[in-house]
Amino acid sequence: MRAKTLFLIAAFLVLLYAGVPWAIAASGRTDFFYTLTSVALLSIASAGVWLTFYIGRINIGQGAYALAGGYVSAILVMQHGMSFWATLPLAGLFCAALSVLIGVPILRLRGVYFAMVTLVLTEVMRLSALAAPITQGAKGITSIPLPGELSILGVTLIPNFASLENPKVGFYWMAVTLMVAAYAVLWRIVNSRLGHLCRSLQQNEELASSIGVNIAYLRVLAYSISSFMGGIAGASFIAISQSIYPSSFQVTDSVNFMLNCFLGGLGYVFGPMLGTLMLYFGWDLLFTAGSYQLLIYSSLLILLMLTLPNGVLSLFDRKKG
Repeated sequence: MRAKTLFLIAAFLVLLYAGVPWAIAASGRTDFFYTLTSVALLSIASAGVWLTFYIGRINIGQGAYALAGGYVSAILVMQHGMSFWATLPLAGLFCAALSVLIGVPILRLRGVYFAMVTLVLTEVMRLSALAAPITQGAKGITSIPLPGELSILGVTLIPNFASLENPKVGFYWMAVTLMVAAYAVLWRIVNSRLGHLCRSLQQNEELASSIGVNIAYLRVLAYSISSFMGGIAGASFIAISQSIYPSSFQVTDSVNFMLNCFLGGLGYVFGPMLGTLMLYFGWDLLFTAGSYQLLIYSSLLILLMLTLPNGVLSLFDRKKG
């Protein structure tokens, strides 16, 4: 089973790094690079939301951290002349620190209250971006330069994106690498002692507390990791769009991050990845439906959740059964 799993992972990586670029180049539809880059980055933010579900909390505020991460990166690049690659971890750390300040008081609340509080976070962050002088209000921050060269000890690891013939390909590889790293970390957390402790919170928090599990610590830790992923995704998005506005991430984005987890499967680490892919392309495929697009889209989502409450990936479990 271990050899089979490793083979599937290797095949998936080959498909991501070689198969998909080759297929896009052969078709001539280079716009798909941007589409798949967006899916990869959205799936990173969704992976963070999945982690909060894993501790038994509904997170509807990931858009706030994506927006915060984007602004942190944009401000450091534009106003302090920092390299984008240096701002990427800083954006994640800022969001993680912010989530600790927010999470310490509200994570002590019952799940329904935590969900309601996170629901308003994205709108609060948007209004803060509108009001704060450093974010330049409604004008946003524009003309953000493409990521520059990343080198260590004189060895170029990542070339200057401005020098690339097609930066979209560079962004695709960047997003895919970040996505692979994010899900590798998520998988490692779930299959570690920390993951087993987090799983105990789903089953019975009182029982977990009675055997010495620090519930508050685990909640805050999981929430900070989740927000770190949201910040990384947001910072990466502004590098692609080369601009950021208070409306770059809205409440609907936070809801979609949550839906990605439901659609793929809350019981599966890679559920958010599949859910993001399906939700993103599903919405685009229904574009031809015109004014009925939203009605058909929401109806299909409700139908899927009724027939597959454990997500699309649960189909494989049914086949095994």
